[in-house]
Amino acid sequence: MSKISRQKTQIDFTGGDIIKNLILFSIPIILGELLQNLYNSADALVVGNLVSERALAAVGVCGVISNLLVNFFNGVSVGSNVIVSRAFGMKKQELLNSSIRAVFSTAVLLGIVLSAIGIVLAPCLLHIAGVLPEYYREALVYLRIYLAGLMFTVVYNNGAGILRALGDTGTPFTILAFSCCFNIVLDLIFVGVLHMGVAGVGLATLVSQGISVVRVCGAINRRTGTRCISFSEIQSNWSTVLSAMDIGMAAGMQSALISFSNLFVVRYMNLFNMASVAGIGIAQRLDKFIILPAKSFGITMTTYVSQNAGAGRYDRVRDGIRKCLLIALVVTLSLSMTVYALSDKCVALFNKSPAVVSTGVSMMHVLIPFFWTMAVREVILGMLRGYKITRIPMLLTLTGMVGIRQLFLAVSMSRGLDIRNIFFCYPAAWVSTLLLLLGYFLHIRHRLPGLGSGD
Repeated sequence: MSKISRQKTQIDFTGGDIIKNLILFSIPIILGELLQNLYNSADALVVGNLVSERALAAVGVCGVISNLLVNFFNGVSVGSNVIVSRAFGMKKQELLNSSIRAVFSTAVLLGIVLSAIGIVLAPCLLHIAGVLPEYYREALVYLRIYLAGLMFTVVYNNGAGILRALGDTGTPFTILAFSCCFNIVLDLIFVGVLHMGVAGVGLATLVSQGISVVRVCGAINRRTGTRCISFSEIQSNWSTVLSAMDIGMAAGMQSALISFSNLFVVRYMNLFNMASVAGIGIAQRLDKFIILPAKSFGITMTTYVSQNAGAGRYDRVRDGIRKCLLIALVVTLSLSMTVYALSDKCVALFNKSPAVVSTGVSMMHVLIPFFWTMAVREVILGMLRGYKITRIPMLLTLTGMVGIRQLFLAVSMSRGLDIRNIFFCYPAAWVSTLLLLLGYFLHIRHRLPGLGSGD
């Protein structure tokens, strides 16, 4: 019996009860995504309550910028997930170990390059975002420290994706839970005790993420019985690396370009006062918490379809997609209604300034009725990635999330400077993207194994 098959915490989607496995697999991902969002949100909570409104605005703007780079390589890690999931489904141990070493080692190299580029380009990114002079210095300090640790974020997320591909979502969650708690403690020490300001929250995040990398690397080594870092494996297994990059590059470019378009949304934000910028930044953080279950079910769908494709179990795909979509909708709608009822209290957790709270609550009331569209979108995208279909979905997503959103802002803002235009540009992008993806899915459905009319 292989090392992998002996793991009791592993979930194998090629057999067993579908709903039970989907829920068991998704819960740690949802909790893990929640904790990962707490990394940035903890920074905002601490500086918003212990430093100043100016520091809160600086951290909020940097969150949009850092997501540009983080999301690109997180998207690229989707390729690693698909490659490892398929190898897992084939039950070929040596192929599995070789694939893990190749994709993980590549992530380490790319993460180092990413941090170096981010530190150099930090002033340029702040300039593109149109950061106000009042908080430019704080933003530059925080961004450069944060980007220095970006390599840790990239490597950890890639490692977590590998563990999920093996059917293990519990280990990434426990690692992230420890790191997040450690990050919050360091935030309070560096800012509340040592009075380091935005530099303190940035340094706390860097140290915590470094610890998470060490632990995820050890977890992969123990689970597979082999070391996960071998740079020579990149050259000897170049075809696997290229395959993972080909699959993941579309997802990475999609995430990065959407994040890049957010910089131009920030430029529109900076046409208003600092309280408005802080309020919108809080709403954007709450937005991430509400949609994280949808994104988690998208990740689950990618692993589910990939494992069954590797095992040739296309008979399970159709039923799995329907059940995953239903679960995603129920969870997202329930969470949306809860946050809507408590929106003023949620916003006030970050900052109690009446002007900040008013802006944040107004934006949340516009966004919340449309979050269900994100649940449907993420499940469709996750399913298509499991089938190794990424390029057309990427283009359609960019059309909606970047093109239509920027067009909406350009037209609406030209008619009058109204902060509500920023609120409504998000639902406009979400709905249009979903309609484009649904149309494409219905067009190609007959060609997908397990979903065609004859299957």
